[in-house]
Amino acid sequence: MLFLCTGNSARSILAEALLNRWGQDRFRAFSAGSHPSGTVNPYALTLLQQIGIPPENARSKSWDEFAGPAAPEMDFIFTVCDSAAGETCPYWPGHPMTAHWGVPDPAAVGGNTTDKERAFWSAFRTLEARIKLFACLPIAKLEGMTLRQRLAEIGKAGADAPS
Repeated sequence: MLFLCTGNSARSILAEALLNRWGQDRFRAFSAGSHPSGTVNPYALTLLQQIGIPPENARSKSWDEFAGPAAPEMDFIFTVCDSAAGETCPYWPGHPMTAHWGVPDPAAVGGNTTDKERAFWSAFRTLEARIKLFACLPIAKLEGMTLRQRLAEIGKAGADAPS
């Protein structure tokens, strides 16, 4: 699974870490950006550390790493920001199923440290709720159109979704 965002510095990084935690043996998650910032937002790194996910492997990278013939074949690709959802994506080997799971950008929040931390925690809770719902899906038993519908429904779920 590949989570895409423009800068690959916050939301997609959090989503990658969360699915690797909650999906464990069922899924392997990656993240990338159409125009990667080259650095992971320090608030994202701190949040990962606070929830017990080692942030050492988190890095901002281009989606080009996942579009070539040597890239791992993806089953799913989710955009987590509106700008990446609207961009023309590269060709993805294997024709993975795609969905948009837009989340407000916590890195764009101004203000003081508390405001920024709240924004990151809000994005985290939304992503965590969606990823937990996704990880519970009986994917092998769902027909393609039904699975697409379920993925779209999960993408609309907020932080209030059951976990």
